[in-house]
Amino acid sequence: MKRDYGWQQRAAPSGVGPACQADERQVTVGRVTGIFGVKGWVRVFSYTDPPENILQYVPWLIGESLGAPYRVTGGATHGRGVIAHLQGIDDRDIARRLIGSTIRIPRSLLGNPGLGAYFWFDLIGLEVVNEDGTSFGRVAELLETGANDVLVVSGDRRRLIPFVLRSVVKFVDFDRCIIGVSWYLDY
Repeated sequence: MKRDYGWQQRAAPSGVGPACQADERQVTVGRVTGIFGVKGWVRVFSYTDPPENILQYVPWLIGESLGAPYRVTGGATHGRGVIAHLQGIDDRDIARRLIGSTIRIPRSLLGNPGLGAYFWFDLIGLEVVNEDGTSFGRVAELLETGANDVLVVSGDRRRLIPFVLRSVVKFVDFDRCIIGVSWYLDY
């Protein structure tokens, strides 16, 4: 399917996230893996880098669907993980109920990653098109390899497209929800 995507209008990201995705999105930043001590502290596996950065985000949304908001009142690195105390969780048995729960935060807390940098979760769902206006489909996920990250694009077939700025990825336009690539159908 060919459409005119206006390659001459290469817009930079505006605002804090894609216009095509709701600002109320939540981002998973970790999970509760266990309890620590008898006063309601929990062990956390953090997806942030470095792991202790998870303690900076408030509130944590823990639980099913929207999740209950929790304020982190204390935390530290401990071994290979992080421990945290959550407001209102002062008992080991109550903390135990949180084990296995994901920890999410509102997307708005992350801000803008900066010019030429992108959060992977912001790229998922964007349409990928080449200079001829041919749509390859939408970004389903990204893979990390030793050389560069790779877009996994689902369309008429699954395509793996290197996320190499300037040579392959020509632009990311969040206002129009597209990624422009220098790539051909037969690759």
